Amino acid sequence: MKSYRVRADVDAMNVLFLSEVYPPHGSGAELATQYYAELLSQNQINVTILTNRFDGELSFEKRQNLTIHRLAMFGDSGSIKYSILKRPDVLFSNTFSKLLNWADIVYVPRFWFSAILFAKARGKRVIAHLHDYIPICSLSSIHNEKRNEFCKGSKFSCPGCIYCFENVRGRSIKEILSSIFLNSSIGQYFPKIIQFADAVICVSEAQKKLIVEKLPSLHDKIRVIYNPFPKFSEDTELGNDFGYFGGTDPLKGFSVLLDSMIYLNSRSDQIKIHATKIQSANNDFNKKLNKIGFLTHGKLQKKEFESIYAQVKGVLIPSIWPEPWPYVVVEALVRGRMVVGSEIGGIPEQVKGCKGAYLTKAGSFRALASSIEFVNNLSQAEIFELGKQNRDTFLRKFNNDSSVSDFIHVCENLKNSQSNVILKN
Repeated sequence: MKSYRVRADVDAMNVLFLSEVYPPHGSGAELATQYYAELLSQNQINVTILTNRFDGELSFEKRQNLTIHRLAMFGDSGSIKYSILKRPDVLFSNTFSKLLNWADIVYVPRFWFSAILFAKARGKRVIAHLHDYIPICSLSSIHNEKRNEFCKGSKFSCPGCIYCFENVRGRSIKEILSSIFLNSSIGQYFPKIIQFADAVICVSEAQKKLIVEKLPSLHDKIRVIYNPFPKFSEDTELGNDFGYFGGTDPLKGFSVLLDSMIYLNSRSDQIKIHATKIQSANNDFNKKLNKIGFLTHGKLQKKEFESIYAQVKGVLIPSIWPEPWPYVVVEALVRGRMVVGSEIGGIPEQVKGCKGAYLTKAGSFRALASSIEFVNNLSQAEIFELGKQNRDTFLRKFNNDSSVSDFIHVCENLKNSQSNVILKN
């Protein structure tokens, strides 16, 4: 990868990352945080990360320009959105204070929004990075859970929607009530706090558009920077199956995919789908899935994941919420796989121009089934060529050099500014 170098007339910058969790924990947002930390540190930026320490992890790590401080803040808590608010001792600690004083830029890549106020009180420049829709939806998804459709309302925290969201995921009544309280009370202040940031990064034009439509005051602060990604191998051999990596999360479109498979089984020979993040393959639910073509797997280690990927020719992304920039699409394209997904969120931006990508209306199981069937009937030679075209097209449009240089440009502007910077694409 080509290195982007800070201009000679700009002193080395100190950027403080405040991320509740850090890989190997978390999901796509945390992966992006890790890639940015590593890329910035390789480009003469001093990066310090403050994050939670889980059992067995080191409290302190340092390599070249990258430093990681881990504090035992909230244990193995499942939800991180409000976790740091339970630890005012951390927010007012000497460690936190020293790190804020050290930083030229304070970078908030997830939910540590309280830090925005602390940093601004000390005259620091702040970047808030949005990987979802938290400024306009307390559940981050702008999906109406009661009607199972895109949320068109203007109310930020809808208790009924929150209840449905938690209930369908099997939460206890205590957890449901806690979520309703937190998202309807503390959560309503997130949009106000985010507006104190000097710059806001969105990961796709689609995400920016949806946020600005409901929160126009952020328009001049938002810069779209596509997430960096690791180097993926270009596979020369493809399998005959499909892959689905979203688990049973309703927002990932699992129920839509399930209906599609039932529909396909009534029409043609059984299609095989490797589905990950599914619970134990011994339970009755998984046995029913196996009967209609699902090959179920739990959470995979890297070696297991590679083994499954070698068996698939296409990746299914039937999401029903407007995912801003799903990494599963990036990996499928870069690894030369076919993509069958929903025409929603940032996915159309990712696959634009890719001839081996087929998008359908989100939530339509018949349209999804039709696309799966079409890809399944292509020859291996056709799939290989379309997959190669997917890879070449995506890599012509997106690369880590552009992402890191754009990010550094934002940091430079903020460091050299005397007031809030207006950032435009």
